[in-house]
Amino acid sequence: MILPARAVRVWVHRPAVDMRKSFDTLAAIVRMEMRRELLDGELFVFVGKRRRHAKCLWWDGTGFCVLAKRMSKGRFFAPWERRGDGAIALTTSELALLLEGSDLVGRIDLSPAPWTRETTRTSV
Repeated sequence: MILPARAVRVWVHRPAVDMRKSFDTLAAIVRMEMRRELLDGELFVFVGKRRRHAKCLWWDGTGFCVLAKRMSKGRFFAPWERRGDGAIALTTSELALLLEGSDLVGRIDLSPAPWTRETTRTSV
């Protein structure tokens, strides 16, 4: 799978999603439920109820991409079991692990937060 640069924000939709949904319906979920802006270049991840399927919705600058994966063995993590409210923020490294079916994703933070100017100013 082709992944975006590390600076891309990745958001996982917490409730399970019907995996028959595609571009327009996933975009509506992002706007209405996640309250995120679609055209900011962020990547949005959706996991099916049985945890065998996952989809990513991403604006690459010229159009929307829907990337889908079906696990032949194992399952994706269940974002609805993670404590808290709202979307779950991941790094692209954690996204790669999620798409490989790692059971550590969603349990603990596996990567440092993405770099921002604000982080650099506060750490200096």
